Amino acid sequence: MVEGSDSQSCCVPDRGEESAVFAATPKQVAANSSELAGDSGCLAAENGNNAASFDLVRLDGGNFRMGTDDRRFPADGEGPVREVSVDGFGVSARLVTNEDFDAFVSATGHVTDAERFGWSFVFKDFVSAEVEREVSQVVQGSEWWWRVDGSYWREPEGLGSGVEDRGDHPVTHVSWTDAMAYCDWVGGRLPTEAEWEFAARGGLDQARFAWGDELEPEGEHMCNIWQGEFPSVNTLGDGWHGTSPVGSFSANGYGIYDVAGNVWEWCSDWFSASFHRNARRVTRENPKGPRNGSAKVIRGGSYLCHDSYCNRYRVGARTANTPDSSTGNLGFRVVVG
Repeated sequence: MVEGSDSQSCCVPDRGEESAVFAATPKQVAANSSELAGDSGCLAAENGNNAASFDLVRLDGGNFRMGTDDRRFPADGEGPVREVSVDGFGVSARLVTNEDFDAFVSATGHVTDAERFGWSFVFKDFVSAEVEREVSQVVQGSEWWWRVDGSYWREPEGLGSGVEDRGDHPVTHVSWTDAMAYCDWVGGRLPTEAEWEFAARGGLDQARFAWGDELEPEGEHMCNIWQGEFPSVNTLGDGWHGTSPVGSFSANGYGIYDVAGNVWEWCSDWFSASFHRNARRVTRENPKGPRNGSAKVIRGGSYLCHDSYCNRYRVGARTANTPDSSTGNLGFRVVVG
């Protein structure tokens, strides 16, 4: 768990110290399962000789009320609600996909952190019986997260899995470092947390979600999150168990997709639960977070979020993860300007 936040591992476990993070095996967990609880326009970004086209939404910037006074996760530092200004910028309407990341890797030979470490975190439901036999460690207290050797963006569920039929799904198992490398290649960057929330709100003032205050207005699923009983039963009410193709659900008021659910999104800021509390120029005018820290902000929630455990698909919610961590529910989008 990231120090200084309520970052329950249903969200995104971090690599941490292995002796503290991991405990037991899947078989040992199963034997004790009764003890577990039942969460525009197309513009070109250029960098040297590299160029990539993005479906960018150009935002003029302005003032907005950032954060929320929701008290459910006090250590996350969601509040206070505060007026913040951001300059204009362009944001990709869609998350970076497996196809996008494949082009990057093919052009640069980039090796991800998951590949360097030799493993990444995978949600238990997606691990094949063959791979499960080789799993020796799960996350203590969140035993649905398994350390799977050989898992990375191209083989997201471990050896023998693949993304050939998921080219339009968001890329996963990418660390903050990997996301930064991709952004640099295309001549962009990761959004600041303030830019991310400004874009995600879609012009709505202090709405609970990116589309309004009701999770399912008139019974319509607006995002890819968990339905049923987490982590044991997913009824697939929204049609998806894991990631969904980017743009599968309605865009927000700015024409931006997947700002709630599907995968968590890296931001550029170091995480702090308190840095932004006091009104200063550095926290209110184009804020970029503290100068240093141990973890980076992530926003938006994922397909594993459920109100019974983690409702961080709320547009004002936030958590964090260490820059070298990677999971099967963590991706990113690009901004320019």
